[in-house]
Amino acid sequence: MTKNDKQQRDLFESERSFRLLVEGVVDYALYMLDPTGIITSWNIGGQRIKGYSPDEILGQHFSRFYTEADRVNGKPARALKIATEQGRYEEEGWRVRKDGSFFWASVIIDPISEGGQLVGFAKITRDITERREAQLRLEQMQKQLAESQKLDALGQLTGGVAHDFNNLLMIVSGSIHTLKRGIGDDARLQRAVAAIESATRRGAALTSQLLTFARRQSVNPQLIDIAERIEAVRDVLETGVGDTVRLSFEVNPGTWPVTVDVAELETALVNLVINARDAMPDGGTVTIGAHNATVSGDPDGGEYVAISVADTGTGIAPDVLDKIFDPFFTTKPFGKGTGLGLSQVHGFTHQAGGTVMVHSELGTGTKVVILLPRERAPPQAPTAETADSSGSGTVLLVEDNPDVAAASTSLLEQLGYSVRRVADADEALREVERDGVDLVFSDIVMPGKMDGLGLARRLREIRPNLPILLATGYSDVAASVRGDFSILRKPYEIHQLGQALAKLPR
Repeated sequence: MTKNDKQQRDLFESERSFRLLVEGVVDYALYMLDPTGIITSWNIGGQRIKGYSPDEILGQHFSRFYTEADRVNGKPARALKIATEQGRYEEEGWRVRKDGSFFWASVIIDPISEGGQLVGFAKITRDITERREAQLRLEQMQKQLAESQKLDALGQLTGGVAHDFNNLLMIVSGSIHTLKRGIGDDARLQRAVAAIESATRRGAALTSQLLTFARRQSVNPQLIDIAERIEAVRDVLETGVGDTVRLSFEVNPGTWPVTVDVAELETALVNLVINARDAMPDGGTVTIGAHNATVSGDPDGGEYVAISVADTGTGIAPDVLDKIFDPFFTTKPFGKGTGLGLSQVHGFTHQAGGTVMVHSELGTGTKVVILLPRERAPPQAPTAETADSSGSGTVLLVEDNPDVAAASTSLLEQLGYSVRRVADADEALREVERDGVDLVFSDIVMPGKMDGLGLARRLREIRPNLPILLATGYSDVAASVRGDFSILRKPYEIHQLGQALAKLPR
C-alpha cells in the first residue's frame, strides 16, 4: 500500500467516523444546508426533535421549521445572511415541528467555505423548551418573592403608623363623649362636635383599612356561609352601584363554609363593587360570584371558596396592574378615592389564609377573585347581641398612654364603672392582689417584660373567675388570643365598650 493510498484510507475512515458520530447524536439536530438553505444532510437528532425522516426533509428548504410570521418577515434568509457576513448566527426562538406543534429552540448556524467559496452551512438546533419554562417559572417566583417582600415592608410601615394613629383617634373619640355632655342645647357646638365625630369615624375606617393591608388588624373570625352573607349585603351593594350599573349575582348556594371576619369580608365586597362601578363611567354590569374551587398541587389540600367581582369596564393597564394593592395608590381623580380599597382586600384575604388574583384587559373589564380556604364544620347560628350596656363595679384599666387612659376612664365612668388605672402589667398584678377589682380592661401593646396578653394569661392562672377584656389598635399576637379572651378594637365608642364589658362572663 502506497503512502497516498494510506492517506486516502485514513481520510475515508475519519469521514466515516465523523458521519456516524453526527448521525448518532440524538439530543441535537445536526444537519447541513446548501448556500440557498436547502437541507442536504439529516441526523437522528433532527428526526427526534422535529419529527421528519430523512426521506421527508432532504431537499426541502430549512425555512419550513420557522413560524409563519417569521417566514413572512424574512427571518430564515436574514439568518443565513448574518451567518455569512459575521461568521456565525446564534439565537433562541420558536420553531415548528412536523405535527405543527411549537418548541423553543437554541439555534447555531456556521458558514462552510472551501477555497474561499461558500459551499453551505452547518446548522445545530436544540430543543430547550423545558429549560425555558423552568427559567420562566424561576423568574415568576422571584417576581412574586420581590412583590411579597415589598408588601411586607409596606405592611410594617403602615402597621406602625396606624397603631399610633389609632391611639390619637382613641383620645379624640373618647373626648367627644365628654364634650357631648357639656354643650347643652348650643346648636353651633353640637354641629362642631358632630363634625369631629364624623371625621373621627372616617379616620378610624381608613386606619382599619391600613391595618387590614398590614395584616395586623385584630379580627373576629366566624364560621359563615358565603352565599348567605352575600345575600345579606345585597341591598347595600345595589345601593352603592347607582342607577347606571346593573348588579348580577352568580352565587352557588352549595358553597363550602369559610372562617372570616364578617365585617372585613363585607368591607372587601363593598370596596370591590365600588371600584368596579368607578371603572364603568358609562354604565355596565358588575357580576358577583361564589363557587367551590379546587387548586391542584396546593399543599393545604386545595379546597377553596372562590368569590369573584367582575365588571365590563375600562380594564387596568399592564404597567399599573402590579401596583393596585399598594396602599394609597389610585388612578382615580383627586378626592375620588383613598387608594386603600384594594389594599384592604389584599390584607383581609391573606389574613384569612387565602389569596387574591386579578385578571384584566384594557377595554374589556376586570375580574378580581378571592380564594378563601374551606372549613369543614357547619356555620353556627349568630348569637343575639346584649342590649344593656350599662355597668357597675370597679374596672382596673391597664394603659401606658396617659391621654388614652384619660379618654377610656371618662367612657368607663359614663357607663357607671369606678376606675383604677395602672400603666403596666406589673402594677396591674399588684393592684389585683389588693382586691376590690371586679374586671380588668387592658391594652395588649405595653412596655415592659409582659404585654397585655401575658397579663391576661397570668390573671387567668391566679384569678380564673376575673373577667378580662383586651383592647388593641393592632397586634401581631392578637391572632393567638381568639377563643381565650375578648378583644375590643381601638378606637372604640362608648356603646361598643359598654357592650363588650356587658358580654364578659361573670
